[in-house]
Amino acid sequence: MTLRTEMMRIFAQEDINFLLTNRIPRRLLTSFVGWFSQIEQPLIRNISIKLWSFFSDLDLSEAKQTKFCSMHACFTRELKEGARPVDIDPAVLTSPCDAIVGAGGMIAGNQLLQVKGFPYTLQELLGTSLPTVDHVNGCYVTLRLTSSMYHRFHAPHDCRVEQVNYISGDTWNVNPIALKRIEKLFCKNERAVIRTRTSVGGHNLTLVPVAAILVASIRLHFIDVLLNIKHRGPNVIPCDASFRKGDEMGWFEHGSTIIVLAPRGFSLCGNVREGATIRMGQPLMRLP
Repeated sequence: MTLRTEMMRIFAQEDINFLLTNRIPRRLLTSFVGWFSQIEQPLIRNISIKLWSFFSDLDLSEAKQTKFCSMHACFTRELKEGARPVDIDPAVLTSPCDAIVGAGGMIAGNQLLQVKGFPYTLQELLGTSLPTVDHVNGCYVTLRLTSSMYHRFHAPHDCRVEQVNYISGDTWNVNPIALKRIEKLFCKNERAVIRTRTSVGGHNLTLVPVAAILVASIRLHFIDVLLNIKHRGPNVIPCDASFRKGDEMGWFEHGSTIIVLAPRGFSLCGNVREGATIRMGQPLMRLP
């Protein structure tokens, strides 16, 4: 058994994983990693990326460039042209990001599932600044980005962004181990609620990027504000930005989760199953 295999086996044990990734000063560590990851000193950069590769399945073969000035630049890397073909069917919403599919399906009234037995409501997730009626009895899917994945996210359809609501919060890990232990975790963590309207049919579609430990920083191209744990407002940011399906909207500084909320009548595509890996641009939901 290799050293990496043995260390990954130990780290995968639920109690140890939860202790190491949650029972620590989460906000302090997140701020530190945000600073440390941007150090451009070559030795620090190289060691950091090698350690990251050792503990993950980091694959840079699709990256636009393979040499980076910092670990942060590697986290937020762009991909080669054509690396993520986007499904052009206008009746389909595409995945906004590379991810592992988590809980999803129909919203029961205003109730969604974090994992089986752990419900939360639209109001708890979205806060009070956005109407929840658009998604009552609608459709949702949870998309979890791992640390080694491509961290940029894209428009799932031709749409216009109308508003962003930034909700400050904690930085719990969002891996499956934490999701099974911390109730309403997505509603506790820092997140941005992005309200959009599709060009086809005028459907209200909401994207909720949820930050996590080491990740609490979300950059959106259409607002000149870095949303992170140091942000003190404004929390409701009016927007008027148009996107074509597949256009880049922003990125996480590391990896986390995006929850996609759609109105009643939408349905998950057949390839979207819990535990499946999906790539940006692949079919996610079908329009009514």
